[in-house]
Amino acid sequence: MKEVKIESTLTVFESFDELPKDVVSLMNKASEARLKAYAPYSKFLVGAAILLDNGEVITGNNQENASYPSGLCAERTAIYYAGAQFPEAKIVKMALTAGSQMQQTVSPIPPCGACRQAIAEYEVKQEAPIEIYFMGETGKIVKSTSLANLLPLGFDRSFL
Repeated sequence: MKEVKIESTLTVFESFDELPKDVVSLMNKASEARLKAYAPYSKFLVGAAILLDNGEVITGNNQENASYPSGLCAERTAIYYAGAQFPEAKIVKMALTAGSQMQQTVSPIPPCGACRQAIAEYEVKQEAPIEIYFMGETGKIVKSTSLANLLPLGFDRSFL
């Protein structure tokens, strides 16, 4: 038997003041998208903004449905739109912000498992990492240089 240790390195920014200007802009677009989310059941609004290598910025937000499995998260809404409209473009950076209508959200909120898998698919497809920045409504912002930091031992096409 052998024990294997897996570690991730993330960068934590205390505030927007510490972020690069392009990330502030991307996070602002994610915040604007969050405010347009359709979340009447969970009251949990999520916004995403993606910067493509062609300069396009794509936004998305969560879209709920009374038939819960039929809804879609902000990250996948944005990624799938980018893939449909700009299939040759690479995703360079992604900014995410999430907040509850019931209480203020100050802790950084990472992508859910399903969204991590979708982001992983695009990292494999484009053969390049995606920088991911995530936060609550306010407070600290966390940066991951790749989805692999958030989903070690990911499942991809090499297993098929």
